[in-house]
Amino acid sequence: MNNEAIESAYALLRTSVMTYRGEPVGTVAAVAPADAVAVNYHDCFIRDFIPSALVFLADGEYAIVRNFLTTVLGLRSQHLPIHGHGLEPAVMPASFRVTCDADGSERLRADFGDHAIGRVAPVDAMMWWVILLAVYCRASGDRALAADDTVRHAVRGILELSLREGFEVFPTLLVPDGSFMIDRRMGVHGHPLEIQALFYGLLVSVMDLLRDSGDDQPLLKMAGKRANMLRNYLQMFYWLDLDRLNEIHRYETEEFGETSVNMLNVHPQSIPEWIVDWLPERGGYLVGNLGPGRMDFRFFAFGNLLAILFGITSQQESQRIMALYHDRWDDLIGRMPAKLVYPAVAGKEWMFLTGSDPKNVPWSYHNGGNWPVLLWPLVGAALKTGRGDLAQLALDVADHALPGHSWPEYYDGRRGNLLGRRAQLNQVWSAAGYLFGHKLADDPGLLNLLGSIDPSPQRPAARPSAS
Repeated sequence: MNNEAIESAYALLRTSVMTYRGEPVGTVAAVAPADAVAVNYHDCFIRDFIPSALVFLADGEYAIVRNFLTTVLGLRSQHLPIHGHGLEPAVMPASFRVTCDADGSERLRADFGDHAIGRVAPVDAMMWWVILLAVYCRASGDRALAADDTVRHAVRGILELSLREGFEVFPTLLVPDGSFMIDRRMGVHGHPLEIQALFYGLLVSVMDLLRDSGDDQPLLKMAGKRANMLRNYLQMFYWLDLDRLNEIHRYETEEFGETSVNMLNVHPQSIPEWIVDWLPERGGYLVGNLGPGRMDFRFFAFGNLLAILFGITSQQESQRIMALYHDRWDDLIGRMPAKLVYPAVAGKEWMFLTGSDPKNVPWSYHNGGNWPVLLWPLVGAALKTGRGDLAQLALDVADHALPGHSWPEYYDGRRGNLLGRRAQLNQVWSAAGYLFGHKLADDPGLLNLLGSIDPSPQRPAARPSAS
């Protein structure tokens, strides 16, 4: 462990704390002079605060996390709907900031995506809020917060909104591009893996939070059934290894009825050339997206790592994801943990898929960039699968460069060896992810904070087979 780096990360985290009327309520996204940081990086983002909260909880500093949870809950009333269209009251803001009136009094201002690039409401904010609430209750023992009527009403509302029926029969959740960590157009509309992993985390967290409520048992039964269906569906249809790839390669199309194997009508011609030689014999992973006539073969790190941490993948599948990291270390880790998406899209595909987004050029930002914040779920997943060697190797890689580079937001390049050209420095979640990664390595018992209720111990039904 690099003690100077730990001290530097803690110094940044302490400096980033946002206060409101004398109480800590969150952390800003980045710490820098006003003219050296993007305007919205002075906000506290719900998803950005998660690694900071995990550090605070691990250190027994519960007040700031409790204040954050109640503050975000109180901000929902600020949303002003467009005439004839409005967000559900269960939706949480993307971020918030503290402003001062002319008389010096403080106010909180929330952003529900109406100020964000692309103007997309964040689906993941409400999911992370519920998951963090459950983690906070486990860490602090403060079940009184979960029992509060306002909090319980919010949790119920989020669950009911998530379980609402759509014009489809999948157990997954449908979302638009730009509605989660990948907040720009990247072809992730539909059923992206990260949202499905968070959706599962939301469902099992709600089952934990409302387990003592007799009035909520019918709703909890629905949540448990949906969680079990979702996990089975992800294991059956999102999982990819060489055996599965061979099945897809020999798919028939235009099938109809109960005996169909290619249920979503995925055409074998859509298999990209890169995957055939890249996928190792012992490796496997959950694909990035799946829908009618569409399979996104890209590897999305956060969704796969959360799937391990939340217990979506089986023990064998989790081991194979980490084997993929071992065998394709240069591609998925490189010089800085860890690549968010592999591979990057380029050329005409980049133009059409991203809308020629200049920040999402190949091997940068969300198009194949390396994000230090992913260190904490990578270390956690490695420890959970008994791959402490990979956890330590990832920490060693981060120790080597991250602190000296002033905690950048992301890295560029195929191997992540260049500072992100437009990356913010002193990015708080980069430092917090580094801190919590080291805390996990020192005390793997912290993984219990992310523990969840298993809705069903049964293995899923076998995948339909042409044989």
